[in-house]
Amino acid sequence: MRAPVLYSAAGSLLLTTLAAAPAGSAPRVPDTAAAELRGTAVAAARAGAEGIDFGKCAASLEYPSSFQCGTLSVPLDYAHPEGKQIRLTVSRVRATHKDPHNSKRKVPRQGSLVYNPGGPGASGMDFPMVGTLPEWKRLAAAYDLVGYAPRGVDRSAPLSCVDPKRFFKAPSPSPAHPSAAYKKARVADAKAYARGCLKRSGSKLRYYTSLNNARDLDVLRAALGENRLTFMGASYGTYFGALYATLFPSHVRRMVLDSAVDPDPAQIWYRANLDQSAAFESRWADYREWIARHDDAYGLGDTAAKVQASYDRASKRLAKKAAGGKVGPAQLQGAFLTAGYYDDFWPSRAEALSKFLKGDAKPLVRLAAPTQATAAAAENGNAVYTAVECNDAAWPTDFATWDRDNTRLARVAPFETWDNAFMNLPCAYWPVPRQKALDVRTGPGELPPTLILQAERDAATPYAGALELNRRLADSVLVTERDAGTHGIGGGPNKCVNGYLEAYLLEGRLPERRASCAAHPEPKPAGRARQPKKLRDSPKGQAGRR
Repeated sequence: MRAPVLYSAAGSLLLTTLAAAPAGSAPRVPDTAAAELRGTAVAAARAGAEGIDFGKCAASLEYPSSFQCGTLSVPLDYAHPEGKQIRLTVSRVRATHKDPHNSKRKVPRQGSLVYNPGGPGASGMDFPMVGTLPEWKRLAAAYDLVGYAPRGVDRSAPLSCVDPKRFFKAPSPSPAHPSAAYKKARVADAKAYARGCLKRSGSKLRYYTSLNNARDLDVLRAALGENRLTFMGASYGTYFGALYATLFPSHVRRMVLDSAVDPDPAQIWYRANLDQSAAFESRWADYREWIARHDDAYGLGDTAAKVQASYDRASKRLAKKAAGGKVGPAQLQGAFLTAGYYDDFWPSRAEALSKFLKGDAKPLVRLAAPTQATAAAAENGNAVYTAVECNDAAWPTDFATWDRDNTRLARVAPFETWDNAFMNLPCAYWPVPRQKALDVRTGPGELPPTLILQAERDAATPYAGALELNRRLADSVLVTERDAGTHGIGGGPNKCVNGYLEAYLLEGRLPERRASCAAHPEPKPAGRARQPKKLRDSPKGQAGRR
């Protein structure tokens, strides 16, 4: 599932056993899980002694002078902590100590705030840049802002499944109701992609999992010199954050889980993707209704149905002749899928569609055309996404199951369903063993109170997931942005949400029970869309990424 942002399940046998054990009993710990637990402790102790040698960042990264970069060694296989190591890249900007509201006050440092933007497959290396934004300055005063690229991502032992030069297939179709022949071709593509992952990554492929991401996070905590972790995860980052909370509850200081993945083992990950596709249909309807309300600006129709007709007309035209030789129906769908994540993308997409139908394809090409300059990063992100989700849990191995479930869903939710299914289809033919999804949960008093943030109409991580996570993490509190659908709301345009975020991270203060905030204002159609007030990892125009 896709999760692009900063606004861009695996089951452990140990944890399964612990969850099933009666209270007060000593659970039997399987040998592999026990070895992985010991290995994490060994790696964390070693990292704590060595620390991270932060210095200047590579010039190619083009970071401000305030940025520091370093690397962290973690075991590829935590059952063998002295075996092969991989290196994760880490970025940091030191706490400023400057109170944005009182220049004479020096703000005391509270430690490191580590952030993960989701994915799987997204890098958090850019995260410290948020410290310059007004919404983040109070947090930047108190915390070192720390980002990192998880295992497999970017320079952190990067994964690859196909030659990046062959990754983008543009222009390409995107049928809402694919034919049997089209499905057959995509099955062949999925099998080839899965084989490519094994061929290019070899034996290390099986170690790229959510559970190992959680273990890496504990090693990073130790390397930063923190006895307890302050962590903020968005989207997929909420899932391995929840794994971390279950594995290492005593290592948590404060934890913010923004736009929550449903951690129910039955959802990881096949059912979660079906639910995501259904939710995107509702969000696509929200967007079409917004365009219809601004028909005077775009001329795409004054009802949602008429807007859909305009979109369909553009898709059919692109199927006959690609815009700029690069933008076909799939690229159009990818550009509009991003609008399902962020409503501040709504004006630019609507404007591009309007101009295309009036004969000017340039704005659409600028928004939707893939470029070779981004192909390597896109392929790497897709490879990590695929490996992690395929490794994390069992998937149906018979295409007939996929065909049945997605054909049914596409009748009522055609916008994203089959694109999402085909993106995840390599998991049906995955060449390495899968794990059993973990039963994430903590009991009262086991974990410090945590904060969950969620937009009520979020499509990438539907609202039911936040309710389930809130239920499973005892002493957690859910704050809802009502009647809004932006994916990743902490540190964004909603002052009410940010008030809860700051009160928690700066003072450890939470509401006594679930709280809510009114929605942030909808975007206005005039001109280009305003730039997001958070750093984002692009969804790359593909269905599924969280």
